[in-house]
Amino acid sequence: MARPGVRLAIAWFILIVLGAAWGGTIPLTKIAVSEGNQPFGLIFWQLVISVLVLAIVQAFGGAWPKINKQMVLYFIVVGLLGTILPNSFSYLAAAHLPGGVLSIMIATVPMFTLVMALALRLEQPSLIRLLGVVIGFGAMLMLILPDTSLPDPSKALFILVAVVAPVCYASEANYVALKAPEGTDPVSTVFLSSLIGIAFVAPLAIGSGQWIDPTEEFGKPEWALVASAIIHAITYCAYLWLIRFGGPVFSVQMAYPVTLSGVFLSMYFLDETYSGWVWGALIAVIIGLVLVQPRSHEAST
Repeated sequence: MARPGVRLAIAWFILIVLGAAWGGTIPLTKIAVSEGNQPFGLIFWQLVISVLVLAIVQAFGGAWPKINKQMVLYFIVVGLLGTILPNSFSYLAAAHLPGGVLSIMIATVPMFTLVMALALRLEQPSLIRLLGVVIGFGAMLMLILPDTSLPDPSKALFILVAVVAPVCYASEANYVALKAPEGTDPVSTVFLSSLIGIAFVAPLAIGSGQWIDPTEEFGKPEWALVASAIIHAITYCAYLWLIRFGGPVFSVQMAYPVTLSGVFLSMYFLDETYSGWVWGALIAVIIGLVLVQPRSHEAST
């Protein structure tokens, strides 16, 4: 078994790499919606690509759980809360908000997770952590209220659209903590929830007119979707694995590299610039993250 110091170094390396890669999906999302692609069509192909990638992973030694009704319900809920609902609203918001702002919104996941965990009595109240929640929500107000916070002030209401994604991710985290069946693993969970998700999203994409035919045109937005889907499938599975390897107290810190990567990669690839209010919101949400982190004598192992 690896020494504690080596284990900690491995965990930190994986966390930083995964966070940076996951943050990179935010500018890719902006590119994917840049020419009018709609949420259900994008989500359908994202799920298809995820299934193909994870099928390859499963082929190299993955173990399948014994499926029962409890697991089917679990996979349906994970698919809805982890992909279909948050991505629907994220794609919609991405067409109207800068990538840096979307990155800041994702950083509120631990705050919503804590609020829900307190309501479900999974966590004990803490004044310091609750202060972090207040500061995090204050960061959202810094993006919504000032007329000069966004390039187009009329788009401020899309902050409320974007916030649905972290609420869904927080709901998923608490659901998994309460309801994860015995015998499930990260790869099979994401694979089977994505497979079920395809059955949900396909009729929605076709019926709503949001279907994307990749044979008609395959340009920059479509390549961005492919790259984002591959990164998301791999990093999501790896994140679930990291929770088991480093523990939940350590793993929640991935919010830092995800947010910072999303902001600075959006600046680099999308030529985004931000107002003082946006930078203030970034600082506030980082402070909120620091305060919201669970306190434990077991830092990571």
